Amino acid sequence: MQFYSTNNKDLRVSFKEAVFNSMPLDKGLYMPEVIPQLPADFIDNIENYSLTEIAYEVASALLKDEIPAEDLKALVEEAANFDAPAVPLDDSTFVLELFHGPSLAFKDFGARFMSRVMGYYLKDGEQLLDVLVATSGDTGGAVALGFLGVANTRVTILYPKGKVSPIQEQQLTTLGQNIRAIEIDGTFDDCQALVKQAFADEELNKKFRLTSANSINISRLIPQTFYYFNTYAQLKK
Repeated sequence: MQFYSTNNKDLRVSFKEAVFNSMPLDKGLYMPEVIPQLPADFIDNIENYSLTEIAYEVASALLKDEIPAEDLKALVEEAANFDAPAVPLDDSTFVLELFHGPSLAFKDFGARFMSRVMGYYLKDGEQLLDVLVATSGDTGGAVALGFLGVANTRVTILYPKGKVSPIQEQQLTTLGQNIRAIEIDGTFDDCQALVKQAFADEELNKKFRLTSANSINISRLIPQTFYYFNTYAQLKK
């Protein structure tokens, strides 16, 4: 499966390129060249599938042969290893709970899948990948816990002083290993400006292999479809 820029449909890249580029140079978004139709048998029997099985079927349809089947299964099973229950309020109203991941935020789905995909593509001996993140809370915690211990990655999180909750600050600052957090005396916009400045710095980019874990990365968008299919499966039961 190739991915094109929403600003230039003639620009096609592989899934790997889309993941590490995060967004095209023309400031568009990466989209799959074809939106596949899932098999009718899968949809008709979706209530018999687990969340990880659903995630694999959806990811496999979107990625085609970009990642071999067995590798993709293992990746999905590790990334989506928590529940997302649809809890009934009454006979016709349900609430989808997306806070059962390690950082207690829905962004765990995207961050964990993204980190596993990047870890899969990063071969031993490749230059260390520096992941830069500006956060006002949820994103930083999800990215930190998602990338924790992922080989050949180093995550730097910028967060505004006094503007994240105590539990979020603990998620950012207490993990160690390949995760480091920097408190900025300013706002989230100041943090984001520093990240953008880093990506625009040619000398810095020659020295370090930089990427972003922002929410427009295709490897964060794809897994956020998993829980919609899983919700449908639960409601069919």
